[in-house]
Amino acid sequence: MTKLFKEILHNPLLWLLVFVPVVLAGQKLKPEAHTLLFVLSILAIVPLAALLSHATESVATKTGDVVGGLLNATLGNLTEMVIALAALRAGQYVLVKASIAGTIVANSLFVLGSSFLLGGLKHHLQEFNRVSARLQTGLLFLATVALLVPSALANGDSLQAGFTGKLSVGLAVLLLLAYVLGIVFSLGTHREMFGSAEHAEEAEAPWPIGLAVATLVGVTVLVALVSEVFVESVQKAAEAFGMTPAFVGFIVVALVAAEMGSAFSSARKNRLDLSVGIALGSSSQIALFVAPVLVLLSYVLGPTPMNLQFWPAAVGMMLIATITVSLVTNSGRSAWFVGLLLVMVYLIFAITLYLLPPRV
Repeated sequence: MTKLFKEILHNPLLWLLVFVPVVLAGQKLKPEAHTLLFVLSILAIVPLAALLSHATESVATKTGDVVGGLLNATLGNLTEMVIALAALRAGQYVLVKASIAGTIVANSLFVLGSSFLLGGLKHHLQEFNRVSARLQTGLLFLATVALLVPSALANGDSLQAGFTGKLSVGLAVLLLLAYVLGIVFSLGTHREMFGSAEHAEEAEAPWPIGLAVATLVGVTVLVALVSEVFVESVQKAAEAFGMTPAFVGFIVVALVAAEMGSAFSSARKNRLDLSVGIALGSSSQIALFVAPVLVLLSYVLGPTPMNLQFWPAAVGMMLIATITVSLVTNSGRSAWFVGLLLVMVYLIFAITLYLLPPRV
């Protein structure tokens, strides 16, 4: 515990942890102050994400970058999953689908691009395992195709009633199967292909594994509690700030839910394989695991079943993001300008959505 307290004292970002009890108390004392609770919940989630990053990095030091990236992506998607489940129960399917698409695009373009940018500003040229990147982009492309099909066929005159729902369930099962087999391939049968590039700086002394795991569990609980407050306040706060549900889901929720801390710090330490694993692993996990699970859970938790029919602009953005990432990661090398290009593509999407919200 001494290392944990020392980390909090020496990291100004973690001082924001004071907002965790503040936002929870505010929810009890003044639940109608939606805008204030929205801002406080964001201020609380930021240091929790940073603390999650420190703990996950310690675990990654013990398990390796491949497993560490998968673990970080899984825990980083916790906020997204909690927000999506709350919105699912409320029947806010526009927000759910926008957050799914937005998280995929944000991790693929913003988190990966910023990692390349920050790492490139410190290191002239960085290398990473392009086999791992190819696997993740391949999985993303598969998921994009699966989302494109029901969206493209939804307006067909000859389709029977319930076709999109049945198709979505079938696609959800296939995507889950592809996700599981991808893990078996990368961590099991062909593990030797996914080793890290040997250019990392000497890692700092990690936390003891017991402390790291305990921190992960504790932060997970706190993130879930704060995320509930975020979900309850986000709609009213969005109206106050003049934002649509599509923009809130695609940009705001996606950036709040994105796990950036570990990806950025790993890139600065020249552990780019971990950064790529976090960014692309999180995107593929959302596309192949979270989205299908939400479709299946909607039959139990939602007022009506949710399908995988996204509005055309969202599918187009996911497809463009996947192709862009595939192009820039093909060489297994990166520099700061490559990261800047990825961030620019993301900013184009963000500005477009804010000024011209898509029709859903």
